[in-house]
Amino acid sequence: MQTIDKYNFSGKKAFVRVDFNVPVDENFKITDDTRIRGALPTLKKILADGGSLIIASHMGRPKKNPDPKFSLKVVVDHVSKLLGTQVKFADDCMGEKTAAAVKALQPGQALLLENLRFYAEEEGKPRGDFASDEEKEAAKKAVKASQKAFTATLASYADCYVNDAFGTAHRAHASTALIADHFDANNKMFGYLMEKEVNAIEKIMKDTARPFTAIMGGAKVSSKIEIIENLLGKVDNLIIAGGMTYTFTKAMGGKVGESICEEDKLDLALELLEKAKKNNVKMVLAVDAKIADEFSNDANTKFVKVNEIPEGWQGLDIGPETEKLFGDVIRASKTILWNGPTGVFEFENFTSGSRAVGEAIVEATKKGAFSLVGGGDSVACVNKFGLFNGISYVSTGGGALLEAIEGKVLPGIKAIRGY
Repeated sequence: MQTIDKYNFSGKKAFVRVDFNVPVDENFKITDDTRIRGALPTLKKILADGGSLIIASHMGRPKKNPDPKFSLKVVVDHVSKLLGTQVKFADDCMGEKTAAAVKALQPGQALLLENLRFYAEEEGKPRGDFASDEEKEAAKKAVKASQKAFTATLASYADCYVNDAFGTAHRAHASTALIADHFDANNKMFGYLMEKEVNAIEKIMKDTARPFTAIMGGAKVSSKIEIIENLLGKVDNLIIAGGMTYTFTKAMGGKVGESICEEDKLDLALELLEKAKKNNVKMVLAVDAKIADEFSNDANTKFVKVNEIPEGWQGLDIGPETEKLFGDVIRASKTILWNGPTGVFEFENFTSGSRAVGEAIVEATKKGAFSLVGGGDSVACVNKFGLFNGISYVSTGGGALLEAIEGKVLPGIKAIRGY
């Protein structure tokens, strides 16, 4: 498989799929440029070699084509500043004008294409409302048919293809998977960020130092079921945190008050506990909770046993006993995966548990453990608490990371590797 380090981009045009789907405020100012910074090593390597850049990304989920509020034009100046060269902007990713702009690119120059999702062909799904299933099916076929031409046009811009957008690697979209078929094995590769992501996941899932502890947060067991089931065949300890706590607690006969709880998943929770026991996995559950009388940062609060939450109250974070319990398990671990906070960390009064978990991970990492943090909320925790530099690897992927942990083959990775 070709690698970016060994490839010489001199005199070549490189189509680089990045993830510049960054958050912007009401004035269209970037509020977090982490994803842009993550792509810089790849972009700078290509320019330093004497190559020219065709940068492609999506932004948001536009429902119409095009939608100005999802234009990538908002990132041009910032990308130019970080890259150290003026990035040109094509106000479309298709058309004769764009083709001419690509053709005119000289070595050392960069061109950012407009949002790929302004075309339904990027995702391969029709948009809009349909009068009947037959009409919708016909629209699907039409988009799939035109997707081939769309993909071929994108590929025609370049001599080589670089995928550096791990955040979209779980989608078989035109620019993340299908385009790779237009390049031979010597002219398609991962970018530096994508390489790091793939290596970090493989270290966690295949090259595991033990004990291996996974911390799974999130509101619903149903959204994490496949991940939990896959992890029960790999980890030594599985810490259940966040809203899932109360489904497990109630399944075991506890009282959870008004806490978030999936009543239809109680049997599933018991099945997972049984499976953990059979696999010799220690399932670590909260023993106490910080509860509130309403879902608010300013609510009245108190600490109680996790299975004794009174009516009218809800658990919004773990308590001090659980912080110690989780922390002891984490600090004794050699491999750590964290996905999902312990509570409503967005409220300042309910940050303690997530902070304690993050700090325990940093302590373990200092002692030689390999730690991987992924998923939007967990990454937000790490950034909020200033722990980013204490983690072995912080993933840029949300859904892509979760699907990789589930054991799925990601289309964006398969397109380059062939498996």
